[in-house]
Amino acid sequence: MKLAYFNDFTLGIVKDDSVVDVSGIVRDIPHLGPHDLISGLIERWAQYRERLEEAAGPSSDGIPLGRVRLRAPLPRPGKMLCMARNFIESPDEEAQPLNAFLKSPNAVSDPGSTVVIPSAPAAIFEHEAELAVVIGRRASHIKAADAYDHVFGYVNFMDVSARGLAVGNLATDTFFPGKSWHTFAPMGPYLVTADEIPDPQHLQVKLWVNDELRQDYPMTDMARSIAESLEWASAITPLDPGDIFSCGTNHRGLGPLQDGDVVEMEGAGLGRLRVDVKDALRREWPRLTRAQKEAAEAKGSAG
Repeated sequence: MKLAYFNDFTLGIVKDDSVVDVSGIVRDIPHLGPHDLISGLIERWAQYRERLEEAAGPSSDGIPLGRVRLRAPLPRPGKMLCMARNFIESPDEEAQPLNAFLKSPNAVSDPGSTVVIPSAPAAIFEHEAELAVVIGRRASHIKAADAYDHVFGYVNFMDVSARGLAVGNLATDTFFPGKSWHTFAPMGPYLVTADEIPDPQHLQVKLWVNDELRQDYPMTDMARSIAESLEWASAITPLDPGDIFSCGTNHRGLGPLQDGDVVEMEGAGLGRLRVDVKDALRREWPRLTRAQKEAAEAKGSAG
């Protein structure tokens, strides 16, 4: 099932090229806003799943997706925990020590929205296409063998990043100022339940900038699997229903984001997430991925 928020955060189910309004089915879930409605639904999924499937059945009438505004399916997760350097990017590379960071939930932005590059000076601003796991039930000190019992589903996630950042007179090239600017966490276009993605560890992730393919990597490149990563993370902090656990990315395809760019990413089976980029300062960087820069530098030193 593909769960989506649309227009004024109406809950819907995406079916083919339309979305079916199911807000009436879930209105009795206690909530103050869309952020805790979706978390409450995830926590109570067994009670609502059958009714939602019936509502989106063959006889249901949907609204064409082209006539609605899709919103982030998890507008403000309780936690966004992101793995850092958890991919093997060359044949001779060894696994890095396990590491992760918390990204501000206020950085979440909608599909079709604009990533706003801040005026703060940075060496570069980059895209990171990632598979994000959505937690389905509380995970604390779980074992890798049981990790998928705690997974509700998956969503496309862009971890926009500022590198070499300085604020004022202070160098602050650390995770919080590098990752948590407003609009630096686009996600969507919808949340796909786990039953539709039977083997996320073999999923392919792609990202395009202005129709140019930059990232194209399999999740099998992970140094530690999704299950192993969840075991490690849940031993440090509990993960709750509706939390985002992002698996990290293969850095070789990372490249700059610049004013006017159109960025699209797609995890197989998760739909396509599209955003625009706005930089009021209109800064520019060489249009090269990290892998292309390495190749150019190696060719230059050899010549």
